[in-house]
Amino acid sequence: MESTFLFMHNAPDHCLKGKIEFIGGVRCYVGTPSEEYAKEKVILFLPDIFGIDLINAQLLVDDFARNGFKTVAIDYLNDDPIPSTTLIGPGFDFMSWLLRHGSEQTRPNIDKVMTALKEQGVTGFGATGYCFGGRYCFDLAFDKAINVTVVSHPTLLKIPEDLEKYRDAAEAPLLINSCTVDTRFPLEAQAAADQILGGGKQFTDNYRREYFDGCRHGFAVRGDLSDPKFKAGKEGSFKATVEFFRKHL
Repeated sequence: MESTFLFMHNAPDHCLKGKIEFIGGVRCYVGTPSEEYAKEKVILFLPDIFGIDLINAQLLVDDFARNGFKTVAIDYLNDDPIPSTTLIGPGFDFMSWLLRHGSEQTRPNIDKVMTALKEQGVTGFGATGYCFGGRYCFDLAFDKAINVTVVSHPTLLKIPEDLEKYRDAAEAPLLINSCTVDTRFPLEAQAAADQILGGGKQFTDNYRREYFDGCRHGFAVRGDLSDPKFKAGKEGSFKATVEFFRKHL
C-alpha cells in the first residue's frame, strides 16, 4: 500500500462512516474500508476509559478504515465508560469505577469478539490500545493472541515487570506512542522500555517508541488540535500506527 495517510481529525459526528454492530454478542463500533482490503486482517481498537462512543475514538476507527484496515472498537467496558463530561468536570469516583472494570469483568468481551471474528475467517489481529486499553494490548500479546501491538500513552503497566515480560513472553512487534507529560507512563518508564525492549535503542526492527514533545497523556485521542504540538502529536501517532500495521500485520 502506498505511504499516504487519510484522516479527518475532529470532524462533526455526521461525518462518521462506521456503524454499531454486535460481534459475538458484544457491542462494537466497526469501520470497514470502502475499497478492497485484506479481509483476513482486523485491527482491534481498545479505547480509553471513555469507551467506544466517544466521537474522537470513532473518528480514529474511521481513519484506520480509510487507510485500508477493517477496525473493530470493542465495548469491553460493558456499556459503563466514564462519562465524557468528566473530561471537563471533577467529582467522578474513578477508583470505584476501576473496581468494576477489572480484567475478569472486561477481558471476556475482547475474547468473545476475537472468537467470532476467527469464525468469520480472520487470521491476523493487530491491536491498538489507548490509555486503559494499552493494558489489554500487553495482555493479549502475552497470550500470543495478536500479531502486532500498538499502545498510546498506556496506563496500568507495571514497570519494569510488564516490559520484561513482554520481552520474554510476547512475539508481536510493539510500537509505543509516548509524550512529555504523562504520569501514567512517564519519561523514566519510556527510558526503561527502550532499555528492556530495544536493547538501549528507541527504534529496532520489532520495537519502536515514538515520542511527541510537548504533548500530554491522552494526546493520541483527545489532543487539542488548536495547539500545534498536540496537533502534531495526534497526527504523528496515527501515522506511526498505520505505518507499523502496514509493515507488520
